[in-house]
Formats: sequence, structure tokens, C-alpha cells
Amino acid sequence: MDLTLSQEHQALKESAAAFVDKEVVPHAPAWDRAQEVDRGIVAKLGAAGLLGLGVPEEMGGSGGDMFAYALAIEELGRGDQAIRGIVSVSLGLVAKSIVKYGTPEQQERWLPGLCSGEQLACFGLTEPGTGSDAGALTTKAVKDGDSYRITGSKQFITNGNWADVALVMARTGGEGARGVSAFLVPTDSEGFSATKIHDKLGLRGQDTAALHLDDVVVPASAMLGEEGRGFTVAMTALDRGRTSIAASAVGLATACLDAALSYAQERTQFGKKVAGFQLVQQLLVETQVERDAARLLVWKACDLADHDQPFRNEASAAKYYAAEMAVRAANRCVQVYGGYGFTEEYPLAKYLRDARVLTLYEGTTQVQTLLLGRALTGVSAFV
Repeated sequence: MDLTLSQEHQALKESAAAFVDKEVVPHAPAWDRAQEVDRGIVAKLGAAGLLGLGVPEEMGGSGGDMFAYALAIEELGRGDQAIRGIVSVSLGLVAKSIVKYGTPEQQERWLPGLCSGEQLACFGLTEPGTGSDAGALTTKAVKDGDSYRITGSKQFITNGNWADVALVMARTGGEGARGVSAFLVPTDSEGFSATKIHDKLGLRGQDTAALHLDDVVVPASAMLGEEGRGFTVAMTALDRGRTSIAASAVGLATACLDAALSYAQERTQFGKKVAGFQLVQQLLVETQVERDAARLLVWKACDLADHDQPFRNEASAAKYYAAEMAVRAANRCVQVYGGYGFTEEYPLAKYLRDARVLTLYEGTTQVQTLLLGRALTGVSAFV
């Protein structure tokens, strides 16, 4: 595994950083207060090529590998987790699933628009009654001639109100994961609706919704992949998603460290800069070392993916460590600020709120622990 960035990767990282510093960082506090991101950012993300990374150019994407994607996600995570979520869901979970499992017709219909930012996608797996136990989902898709009728609800769906297409997991067969199929459902379909979720602890600006499907009819050609293989589609997407979450956690930790370091070098107490106190240096150094360790876990998963090697366990390990690391980083850096860190005047309060969700979605820390434990011992603790 080469730890030196190529010229192409370095250029991409710098380009993504410049985009974030111009288009995201100045606006993130206002978006957070308003609990709404300016939707114009989607077109800007598309124009910058950030919604097409990893999608072949002949399909309308920007090209590039998993490593390039992770570098960009890290920078977006540094700027605002709400914006990072737009990309990691529409591109990472949905567009890349269409690349891998889609028919030529599905790819032609959806990928150019998703990569340009003219369209957006959401990922419909979680339900009101099924989060970690995704294989027990209850949304149903019933065959009706050359069509399927889909009925059910989805919960905590990023991009849910903004999306033009939803990748919906629905039960077409019996119980368990093997009875689930995946469908590309246009959100303007009759019977499809979304309800915005307000007043979240973090990610306040991000569009998060509950989806409602009331006898939504889609043609059989809307199925993504084979019937009964929807859970495989979902889990393959989540391997990428967990790597993306880990990369974004690295970016958030960097934002925390940058802010705390700047403050510590300016703030004076007891006649000296706070940065000169040993225990403050400990807070900063622990954050830097853990951030760097998490980044290496992300890079390991990406390196395996880019060499067509299995990386599911590595994705879980990266997500397991990096998400919790981001919470610790935000907590430590609030401490560096002292009482000011507890106010919305400074960015650490937002960083701490945003960090907390990283341990929850796309598989909680506890789920990652059980997945890694099963891989390590050969014994499943799920059943």
C-alpha cells in the first residue's frame, strides 16, 4: 500500500479542499441555524465533479477510484457533514450501485443526471421498525403482471425530500434477507411522498425525511439487480458507505483540530498562551494521532477496494474506529475552548453535534463490533 499521494490524487484533494473552503465553510453555520441547506449547492457539487467520482466517464461520471472518492469525502466532511451526506448517499450508495448492478437502460436513465447534479438520489433501507436489523424490513413489493406494487415506509432518509429517485429495498419473497429486492423508484410516482424530519441533534441543515409508499407502481424493469438479491445490493453499497463515513469522520476531526489549535494559539490564560499548557497539548496531540490512525484505516479499505479485493471487514473497522474517534476529537476540542466551546458562537458545538450521528447510521458502532467479532471468531452474535 503506497502512502504517497499521486499527482492526480493530490490535485483532486486540493481541488476538493478549495471547493469546500469557498462554497461550504462560509455557509455551514447559517445552514445549520436555518435547518436547511441551500439546494443550489447540488449543482455546484455536480459542476465540480464531486457527484460523479468513481462513475466511469462514459456513463456520465468523473472517473477515478475509491481512494479519490475518499479523499474528496474527507474534505467535504471537514467542511460540513450535511453536504458530505448529499454526496455519499446520492453518489456512494445509489449511483455506484447503479454502476455495479444496473442494466444499460437504468444506467443511461439515471447516471448522467445524478453525476451532473441535475438529479439527486436517496437510499431507502431503514424503516421505522427496522434499523440495525435491516433484514427484517417490512416494505413489500407485490408482483402485478409486468409491474410491482410497493407499499411501506422508510425512516431517516438523507436527501429524501430532494431526491428524484429512491433506491428502495422491499420484500418480494419470504422472511429474512433473501426475500428482499431493490427497486429504483422515481419520487414523482403516484403514491410516493416524503415528510421532512426537523429538530435533529446534528446535521440540522441536511435534508432528512420519512418516505411513504402507498401502492406505488413501478415496472419490473425498475428492479436493480436480481430478484431476491436486494440485500446484497444494500450491503455492497454499505461497504462503500461505511468507508465514506469513516473518511468524513477524519475530515470532521481535522476541522476540530484546526479550530482548537488556532484558538489555543490565540487564547491567553495565566499570562501565557493556552497552547503552552501541557494538558492542552495532550488534548491536541491525542486528537491528531487518532485522526491520523483513522485515516490509515480508511486508506487500507480503499486500497483493497481499488485492487478488487474484499474490504467489508476493513470498511467496518474504519467506520468503527473513525466514528468514535470523531466524537472524542470534538469532545476534546470543546475542552480546549472551555466555556466558549459550549456556545454556538464557535464551531465546536456544531462539530460535536454532527459527530454524534456518525456512530449511528450505516451500522452503529455496536453492529460494526459484532460484524468484526464474527469475522474474528467465526461465531455470529446476531443469532
